[in-house]
Amino acid sequence: MNLAPVNARPDVGRLMASLPLAVVVLEPGLRIASLNPAAEQFFGQSLRRLTGSPLRDVMTVPDGRLLERLDDYETPVSAREVTVSIRGRGVRRIDVNVAPVADTPGWQVLTIHDNSATEAMGDDSGSADNAVLRGPEIMAHEIKNPLAAIRGAAQLLSRHAGERDIALTELITSEVDRIANLIERMQKLSRRTTPPVEPCNLHEAARRAIDVIATAHESTARKNTATAVRIVEEFDPSLPAVLGSSDALAQVIINLVSNAREACQGEAEPRVVIRTRFASGLQLHTTDSGEPVRLPVELRVTDNGPGVDAAMRDHIFEPFVTTKKAGQGLGLPLVRKLVRDMNGRITHERDDEAGLTHFRVHLPLARETRGRASRRKVAP
Repeated sequence: MNLAPVNARPDVGRLMASLPLAVVVLEPGLRIASLNPAAEQFFGQSLRRLTGSPLRDVMTVPDGRLLERLDDYETPVSAREVTVSIRGRGVRRIDVNVAPVADTPGWQVLTIHDNSATEAMGDDSGSADNAVLRGPEIMAHEIKNPLAAIRGAAQLLSRHAGERDIALTELITSEVDRIANLIERMQKLSRRTTPPVEPCNLHEAARRAIDVIATAHESTARKNTATAVRIVEEFDPSLPAVLGSSDALAQVIINLVSNAREACQGEAEPRVVIRTRFASGLQLHTTDSGEPVRLPVELRVTDNGPGVDAAMRDHIFEPFVTTKKAGQGLGLPLVRKLVRDMNGRITHERDDEAGLTHFRVHLPLARETRGRASRRKVAP
């Protein structure tokens, strides 16, 4: 058997052929110039049959805005969860990335990730975890009874409490109500049935979550000699309302910030940063209704802890995956489910060079979604 020298440079064609991702080279006019075997498999046709074909004839994209972006060959495009129709193969849900070829005007490289195939294998758009997360249905009755008792006790205490303690009893009552609502939502966890969403103030939900965390850790901090974790707010006050659920947003932030606090507890100067911003660039997510939604609002929770073990980073949103000794591994899967119910997305990123861990939640704007709904109503 002939082996290439250890230091030999691999042939570019062989590299393309080895990629599991579908790669298509587009010439000016969005015609297919070349593609790798993964793309042949995706389209169900050979390179010989597809060469020279207009991309529009092979793949139908209902969202005209994406096609307009492809026509602008100088601008990179990234679109996620796009529903397309492949000639002879039916509907697919894909992630798309398009980049111009340097020094070759009009030429582009298109990469496609077929999410339909992934979902069919039980990986996720979240549906794989739903069956696991339905476990609370069994426990709901047992949890709701003590919650009702806690709420009643808090109301009794409020009748004899001072001004400062009344604020605490009100916090207990509101948190019991939020947890009860959360349990009801967990009972209904299903990709087909999602709770209604409405315009929400992201910063109000964030500050509510921070207040809950601060109160929960206040008594512990008095007994603990460890360095207190500093929570820093970097909010963009100009952000408009997002489309979501105030309770769900608060729960998402409570989970993420609590995890971040625990992760950096052992550092000399433990620090958690909660940042909101308007993220520029094209970010598309197609909902189950087929409507494309931009996700321009970013909530980022960052900590300076050691981060998740590299071997586990690709699995942290899966049920029962945890690094905590007493953890159940359901916190992040639930967070992802709550975010997806709001048509959002959550990602995890480790910056080893800076020593930081980032969790990013991207959410849609309320005003854009309302405008789209209005246009649908008046359409003939």
